[in-house]
Amino acid sequence: MDQFDVIVVGGGPAGENVAGRCADGGLRVALVEHELVGGECSFWGCVPSKTLIRPGDAIAAARRVPGASAAVTGRLDASAALAWRDEMTSGWDDSGALPWLDEKGITLVRGRGRLASEREVEVETADGDRRLRASRAVVLAVGTRPFLPPIEGLRDLPPWDNRSATSAKEIPRRLLVLGGGAVGVEMAQAFRRLGSDEVTILEGQDRLLAREEPFVGDEVRTGLEADGITVVTGARMTKVVRRGVDGPVVATLEDGRTLEGDELLAAVGRRPATDDLGLDAVGLTPGRYVDVDDSLRSTAVSGDWLYAVGDCNGRALLTHMGKYQARIAADVILGKEISEQASTNAVPRVTFTDPQVSAVGLTEAEARDRGIAVRTATYDLGAVAGSYVQGHDIHGTAKIVVDEPRGVIVGATFTGPDVQELLHSATVAVVGQVPLTTLWHAVPSFPTVSEVWLRLLEAYGI
Repeated sequence: MDQFDVIVVGGGPAGENVAGRCADGGLRVALVEHELVGGECSFWGCVPSKTLIRPGDAIAAARRVPGASAAVTGRLDASAALAWRDEMTSGWDDSGALPWLDEKGITLVRGRGRLASEREVEVETADGDRRLRASRAVVLAVGTRPFLPPIEGLRDLPPWDNRSATSAKEIPRRLLVLGGGAVGVEMAQAFRRLGSDEVTILEGQDRLLAREEPFVGDEVRTGLEADGITVVTGARMTKVVRRGVDGPVVATLEDGRTLEGDELLAAVGRRPATDDLGLDAVGLTPGRYVDVDDSLRSTAVSGDWLYAVGDCNGRALLTHMGKYQARIAADVILGKEISEQASTNAVPRVTFTDPQVSAVGLTEAEARDRGIAVRTATYDLGAVAGSYVQGHDIHGTAKIVVDEPRGVIVGATFTGPDVQELLHSATVAVVGQVPLTTLWHAVPSFPTVSEVWLRLLEAYGI
């Protein structure tokens, strides 16, 4: 049996970060990965999806600028965009990610890892099973996989998932998208701008991006429809079938309507990739999220040796949050006193549509549900000077949710072009619990879109 201080199961961003930080602290670390080191985000998620989104965004931005708009001629070169995507994913080859493992002295074990007993992991490798034992900790960082709802014919199709979409070799002429969350709306707009003639989004709830502030879904819908995307909300799919081997996909809605496309992207959520992780060997339930405390330790396994970071603990299914949790877990394993706080009150998130959506912390509804006495302030993002110099037809909304008794921001949301760059200032304000009376002295440069911060504080009454 191979002995290590720490065994990390899962080589995505969260797993890489906890492994690297533990190794930097002088511990002997094994990293177990059965696919590609770099994980979902690097090869099938964040990196390729945002690469596919970028060409359309650049053209849309240029079209808003008088003078530059005249230079936008012809169609977007989809083949060049796909080739850039291939470059950004290194052709789905992780060899470029391996040297840093050697530099840090981390042992990479290629294979599928499962918990075998307390502190022990069995790895099914190409050369047979290998047993590893950890003296300090086993860290689970296995992420999630797509969820498929129980719709008649859906599994038999089979549908595209996020991996199919981000690794597509051709642009489908007609694309159906099931789900109006972040993946669904991002990929719908990306493929429409890359050349799909028809794109239709089907969302069962009454608005897109339903977990965000209500105005978000309305503004994103307007942007998508301006691109020629059909958005159907408040309707559910009951059946789907492909006519012939390579024929069209026909989806039937509960009201009897039918939608037709060449491919169907199912983007209705994720589930933890813990089915085959050996959780039952340590008293946990396979297929469930691994519940953890604020030190990222399992709450149901005694001995303080089992940790779970990233998507598989269900706290905040975002790459940057998984990396944050990885740093927390590594420091706890190294003996430091630190706890995870952001997943309950300060999760930053961006949906890379046009208009973009950036938010952190609580929505107004979430804050009220927690019993917080809130006041809000909103401002037209397109009305600040910085937006005018970006070009014509810049639209968006900025909103802050304020815990009125304490005078601090507990949530902020921005919509509009490139509002991702407003997000970190909001995150600092929320995490730092900066009083509005102090924040008022943080003077925004002119003419920048960040001037919206001053206008929000004025709208609030500061």
